[in-house]
Amino acid sequence: MSSPSPFPFFQGNSLSDLFAQDIQVDRDALILNYPATASWAAYPNTQQYFLQDGSSEATKTSFDKICQKEPWKNLAVLGDTLPGIVIVPPPSLLVQYWRDQFDFQDQQLKMMDCSTYLDDLNESDQYDRIITLFPFDRLRPEKHAIHPDTHYYLLSKVTLAELGVPCPNYQTYHLAQTSLDQISLPAQFPYLIKTSHGLSGEGTYIIRNDSDLNYCLHELKKYLKINLLQTIVVSEFIQHEVHNYCVQFYVNQQGNISLIGVTQQLVSSTGDYLGGLIDYHNDLSQFFEIIEAVGNYAHKQGYFGVIGVDILEDRDGQLYAIDANFRINGSTPLCLQRHELLNLDKAIAKYASSYRMEGTLDSILTGLKRELERKDFLILSALEKVKYGKIYTEIYGIVTGATREEMRQIEQHLHDKGLTLAG
Repeated sequence: MSSPSPFPFFQGNSLSDLFAQDIQVDRDALILNYPATASWAAYPNTQQYFLQDGSSEATKTSFDKICQKEPWKNLAVLGDTLPGIVIVPPPSLLVQYWRDQFDFQDQQLKMMDCSTYLDDLNESDQYDRIITLFPFDRLRPEKHAIHPDTHYYLLSKVTLAELGVPCPNYQTYHLAQTSLDQISLPAQFPYLIKTSHGLSGEGTYIIRNDSDLNYCLHELKKYLKINLLQTIVVSEFIQHEVHNYCVQFYVNQQGNISLIGVTQQLVSSTGDYLGGLIDYHNDLSQFFEIIEAVGNYAHKQGYFGVIGVDILEDRDGQLYAIDANFRINGSTPLCLQRHELLNLDKAIAKYASSYRMEGTLDSILTGLKRELERKDFLILSALEKVKYGKIYTEIYGIVTGATREEMRQIEQHLHDKGLTLAG
């Protein structure tokens, strides 16, 4: 007979349900977008809480990803009590779909002007605390739900060794004290070099040869030149990886932990995040020690909210934490479908942020009507684009199935109807 889990599974299906234990209704809110450093940003994070989102204007994370596709994905699962602040409105057809599929509540969508929203929040007494994915330079410290210094420290790649969990060996270098040419690099390839606060895989460099190293150093010098980088880590590369997990849980203000789910991460050969695969029957028991250690550390630092720990498993079954994200994670909306999909006998699901289909959102909602009604496919975010005079729609979506084989068959069926994975 198995012993009871020390951590309960979260029983809701929205971000509102997750944060309900810690928020004051109508006094707290969630900013759904990240800050940015690009020239289009009205409030660039270039003064204190640096993030690495592209070393040049041409490679910066795009406006549509930061302000549309990513925030809309989380807006889909916002729920009915936590106000969500967005600076670009989602398409009305997408909102109507969310109402039908996710019980989306319009009244919690709080539109604000993208050119003034942080000043407006600073000057307004409507909200006491703002939950963020990352600290904002231009949002007052007292307005952040988590003190921005604390949050920035927790989000740093440097903090990993402080969490009390098994992790790769790494060395930290503060570039104001140690120049790039003074850094002691490993004698053998492969290894990793990471910037302290890279966004969505940016700033993580897998060094397999001299060419990789030269490219990495070139990028780091560009970051230094634009004053967006202070710290890097040089890390051991975990060999013989067999699984790449993202383990997600919530720690509340009392330090109690509830489980959200675990995905097997889908990443490109260069380390870019592509999505996640989940089995909702997984009880997370193999990760309990890591969950407890990270949750307790976060609580002692004054953090509450979602935590996602990226964990590699090697062929000997050894687990290594390689990153800890103290924020809503890319696959959090996937994990939140657990109870709804299990009730439909759909235990397997795959989330991807790079689906694409020709046509308008309206035509896609019509063409995939049966699949959407059966919840074979769920649309979290959708943005219409035009290329060479043809309209297509970029989609963040979830494919579901009772088994992995059925999920693959459904994905093939959707592919036959025109849904493809870009890249």
